Amino acid sequence: MKTGRGRRRQRVSGDEREGAILAAAERLLAERTLHEVSVDDIARAAGISRPTFYFYFEGKDAVLLALLDRVVTEARRDRDDALEAAGDDPLPAWRAVIEAFARTWRANRGLIRSAEEARGASAGVRELWERVTAQLVDETAAAIELERARGAAPPGPPAADLAACLVLMNERVLASACTGLQPAPAADGLVDTLLAVWLGAIYQGSAQPAARRGKDSRRRRRS
Repeated sequence: MKTGRGRRRQRVSGDEREGAILAAAERLLAERTLHEVSVDDIARAAGISRPTFYFYFEGKDAVLLALLDRVVTEARRDRDDALEAAGDDPLPAWRAVIEAFARTWRANRGLIRSAEEARGASAGVRELWERVTAQLVDETAAAIELERARGAAPPGPPAADLAACLVLMNERVLASACTGLQPAPAADGLVDTLLAVWLGAIYQGSAQPAARRGKDSRRRRRS
């Protein structure tokens, strides 16, 4: 009669354990705030011990950072795909940028809420948030300057200042809409409302901008 004594237990790789920790934290944060979730909660949901958790992450803030970094990467990929589909027409391009990040915020409400909560106390979360915001401001300012250079948008405030106002506005509006903060605009038509504000600020009531011509301009807009 054979026994199971000689069977080898299936080995679990480090990547699988790390993935289990991230998946468990993501599930928990979809329902509870970061403050309400403990390391023991995450370890238990991931099917590992507390010491095993600390082998992969320094704490729950580090898990949140890893999740946020993944979300940022996915959002940029989504945005770039949408921009590619928009081609050289600036109106669909501006909409694509706003829609891509609105989708990201809606799909990751729990993470965004936790990031908002942790930003004041966690230097790592704050630095990641500020770095991503600065990149968005730089990219938006470059796009505004390109629209002004080709004569589609009139002169106005410094492009970097205008871009900072628009990006930070999106951040607060999306945070309010996705985390339940009040007052908040209605979710239905939110992208249209944000797009109207962006177009009004950039083009200042001028006629709708004509499509750009050539691949070089598209690459410059996305750089």
